[in-house]
Amino acid sequence: MAINHALREAVVFAGGDGRFGYAAPTYKEGKRIAWDYLKRFSGVIPDVKPNEVELSLDVPNGSRLFLLGAEDPDSLRGPYWDGMVFDEYAHVHPRAFPEIIRPALASRQGWVLFLGTPFGRNHFYDLYERARRRGDFLVRCYRASESGVIPQEELDRAREDMTPEQYAQEFECSFEAALVGAYYARELEAARAQKRIRSVPWEPTGPAVETYWDLGIGDPTAIMFVQRMGRELHVIDYYENRGQALHAYAKVLRERPYLYGRHHLPHDAGNRELGAGKSLAEQLEALQVRPVTVYEKNDPIAGINQARLLFPRLWFDEDTCRSLLDALANYRADYDEKKKTFKDQPRHDWASHGADALRLFACTVKFGEDPQRPPNWKPKPSRIDWNPFTVLDAPRPGRRP
Repeated sequence: MAINHALREAVVFAGGDGRFGYAAPTYKEGKRIAWDYLKRFSGVIPDVKPNEVELSLDVPNGSRLFLLGAEDPDSLRGPYWDGMVFDEYAHVHPRAFPEIIRPALASRQGWVLFLGTPFGRNHFYDLYERARRRGDFLVRCYRASESGVIPQEELDRAREDMTPEQYAQEFECSFEAALVGAYYARELEAARAQKRIRSVPWEPTGPAVETYWDLGIGDPTAIMFVQRMGRELHVIDYYENRGQALHAYAKVLRERPYLYGRHHLPHDAGNRELGAGKSLAEQLEALQVRPVTVYEKNDPIAGINQARLLFPRLWFDEDTCRSLLDALANYRADYDEKKKTFKDQPRHDWASHGADALRLFACTVKFGEDPQRPPNWKPKPSRIDWNPFTVLDAPRPGRRP
């Protein structure tokens, strides 16, 4: 339906040089799911020209339809769009539509179509609820028990083969079902029930704000802003971006009004770069992001368990941390297709970066506060500092300590 809709809109477009897209969570998925459909349905159109290399289709009136992957949302920047289809939107990066595609549709007054199966209360759920309240969206929910597309005997067999949560999600369009393999599903549900996801403003007279980073070069960099209010740990802000130089992230910190304490970095921040001759931590120090602590690499599963133990003390600002909450809701174990079981390691995708920043935070809180301690976790020593808790802010000659 979605492919035919996009194809029809491209064929009847009268504005000249129309641009339409079909975006799947990944480029590989888009090709596997939709490319054969597109070639088959467009085969009856005279002079249509499919391009196997870039997965695009040229229509005689000058319109072009692209198959796209949204694993790197910034790769969708640049073109204008007259229409866009998002398939499996629950698994698409939450920045892709509001930040990148929506402005590109505005100048052409284009349309957008979202398809998908629920995957917990993430950005797809927020979109669905918002669209239901608005009068300019067509909203449809097709439950297997109501549509009649699948015979009842087949539904009964599927119910026997699946967990109740799996069946509710896949066949009954339930946003309430716990995500299979999700690490923090129950913790987030408890946080919402206990009203710990709400407005959590910065307290200027409270303790200094500390930041926790997940650094990426090809991947995004994530920064979590935390204010420790006694036993309560307030996550007041979150920032994520990719392809930016370090000075851009230093500028982000300066532009916020917070009074900072320590900045906590993962193990790879201590590695020296060949070109710069300095580690990322040393470069951040030169940009006045200090004091800095770099930690050794820890076991991901141990860190996830530490984060679960910490969750009852966490409070999240529901507006500034929305993308972090989406990441935590979608952070899950990787699945082994051959063995048909979950691996003992997390899946690496767009949700990993915010979750890794939280994991770093959880593994640092224990120092002097929490008796629970993941194995083999300790601050990484530095050649310019003898204190394992303050890596880059050691006194220097001529400067008072």
